[in-house]
Amino acid sequence: MYLTAAFSFCRGYILKNWKIILAILTANVVFMSASYTMLIPFLPMYLVRELGVSQSEVTMWSGVVFSVTFLIGGIMAPVWGKMADTHGKKPMAIRSGLGLALSYLLGGMVTSPEQMVGVRVLQGFAAGLWSVCLAIATSSVPVGKLGMSLGILQSGLTAGNVIGPLIGGVLASMFGMRTSFYLGGAVLFMITLVFWFYIPEPPGSKASKEEAANEPATALLKNAPIREALICSGIVQMVILLIQPIISLYVEKLYHGTDNIIFVAGLVFSLVGIASAMTAPFWGRFGQNRGFYLSLALSSVCAGVVMIMQSVPSSLLLFAALNFTVGLFFAGIQPSISAILANKTERTQRGRVFGMLFAAQQFGSMVGPLIGGLIASFLPMNSLFVIGGCILILIAAFIYNRHRGEALNI
Repeated sequence: MYLTAAFSFCRGYILKNWKIILAILTANVVFMSASYTMLIPFLPMYLVRELGVSQSEVTMWSGVVFSVTFLIGGIMAPVWGKMADTHGKKPMAIRSGLGLALSYLLGGMVTSPEQMVGVRVLQGFAAGLWSVCLAIATSSVPVGKLGMSLGILQSGLTAGNVIGPLIGGVLASMFGMRTSFYLGGAVLFMITLVFWFYIPEPPGSKASKEEAANEPATALLKNAPIREALICSGIVQMVILLIQPIISLYVEKLYHGTDNIIFVAGLVFSLVGIASAMTAPFWGRFGQNRGFYLSLALSSVCAGVVMIMQSVPSSLLLFAALNFTVGLFFAGIQPSISAILANKTERTQRGRVFGMLFAAQQFGSMVGPLIGGLIASFLPMNSLFVIGGCILILIAAFIYNRHRGEALNI
């Protein structure tokens, strides 16, 4: 009886305190992203070392394995987003967490690349946990704290991006790469339990069934600022996934040793996350005070310039330093886009708009590896950094010219 009363008191206190909700969400995001990055940077190596893919075919299989999840996730995201607005954001978080946990566990059991593709299809149907976290956070925090809160969530995401590759590299070196899949599944199940028991449904964030029925899932796309933000997010994600699948292979090319290559690749990959975790709160406050369009344009152009510089180094140390530097600026891009979308929508529309944001990111993530693999087949790998950097600079120029008047008054 006393335990039940204490549990009820804690739930009631959490419901009234947005800071505690934000703290729990941030912790969940850290573990979620760590589970993801324990696995994703090493998928090309997993295909070769565990699933018997030849070196001549690894680029093709990597593109398929990466892209199929993003295709399915992008198609389903608007559906899950609309369900989050009508049936609740918390049930969608539980759905996604359980599905991802199952897919990670199955990923450690596969014995062929075809089976891995099937697991990644399941992950596509289960995807959407990050977008639900954004929807819950933006519906729970005060409007004046939106930039700071999204910056903190982004810090959690990137902190997980730091921890994940390091843990994945150590586990792979000591116990084999399949261990990372099993641990990731267990962590996702734990996150699901936390959502179930400790995260309340945001008050006033559900749309009525009549309202949802009368408004198509894509109705928000008629709003030009929302449409532009979604397109920009998809293109940025495409740029990231141009580079991400070949990072471990690029590090292997620059690394002159043969020992602990998985750990070294994980360490270099994690530098982006370390830098992003350091600066994401700064970009959140900057956007809140100076305008989220300005923070989006500034962070994009700086990230683009540094990414172009990454094509130059012939030493691993200098490349790693630039990888850290680019993370300082990437930290400002997606939180600025998320804040713009939150400011342009009502609470009852957040599930749909962040579902569409996730869909845009998924389609960008699907196209990125395919384009990157195609380019890498005809041009040197470092050309991908030049192409990606130029795209980011063009995004910055478009945003600044299009929204110069709103930059200080969003």
